[in-house]
Amino acid sequence: MRTVQTAQIADAIRKMCIEANYRLSPDMCSVLKQAQKKEASLLGRQILEQLSENLDIASKDQIPICQDTGMAVVFLEIGQEVFLEGAPLEDAVNDGVRRGYEDGFLRKSVVGDPIIRENTKDNTPAVIHCRIVPGDRVKITVAPKGFGSENMSRIFMLKPADGIEGVRNVVIKTVRDAGPNACPPMVVGVGIGGTFEKCALLAKQALTRQAGEHSPIPYVKELEEELLSSINRTGIGPAGLGGTTTALAVNINTYPTHIAGLPVAVNLCCHVNRHVTREV
Repeated sequence: MRTVQTAQIADAIRKMCIEANYRLSPDMCSVLKQAQKKEASLLGRQILEQLSENLDIASKDQIPICQDTGMAVVFLEIGQEVFLEGAPLEDAVNDGVRRGYEDGFLRKSVVGDPIIRENTKDNTPAVIHCRIVPGDRVKITVAPKGFGSENMSRIFMLKPADGIEGVRNVVIKTVRDAGPNACPPMVVGVGIGGTFEKCALLAKQALTRQAGEHSPIPYVKELEEELLSSINRTGIGPAGLGGTTTALAVNINTYPTHIAGLPVAVNLCCHVNRHVTREV
């Protein structure tokens, strides 16, 4: 067994919240630069150049990439040979988020009740997902999620007979319905299978995959490439003002499901698609 202090996890999350909001991840930088070279529309290229300039300023001046610094989503993969010592894990995660958003001067966007809507003033609580995995490490992924794109996300409970064509249709429909509201160019996370809630989690996790890295499942990889091409032919373009770059990546995760169902979730994310991963 390896002992990990939960205070270490809190400290890591504090730093990760700031890093995710100040600097674009290398994979997203790469696909954004590629998009600038390929964009056919003059206006589209100008917008992509402005986005890149904004990212450079944020990194240089240590200020947020976007004014919506998101609700903190934290994925934890905890090795089964790890013994956690210290404050309860959930408290440690929220302590890290709290300190990260306060020390990084990040906007606090979380309300304590969905109806009463009083701001918690420290961006907690986070949304926390835990998995027990082999090993003696704790893998942490922090993915602050802005709600311009989150609000455009959808879940569909398709019939098995709808098949892969039905999946294609609802993904394209979600992107078309979102239009400029998801701050394109976007990353499209898709979850297929499981149950109502599982497919949504699959789609959220798909957003944290490295942009440009495809599923190892051949038909899923083919579908990712096909959907990316189809989405970029919609003409929505950067900022919704037209062009050939509506999406930077389409990432799909799948999971076994029931004989009577075909759940599909589409989780959209704007071009910053913030995510940072560390191990302790």
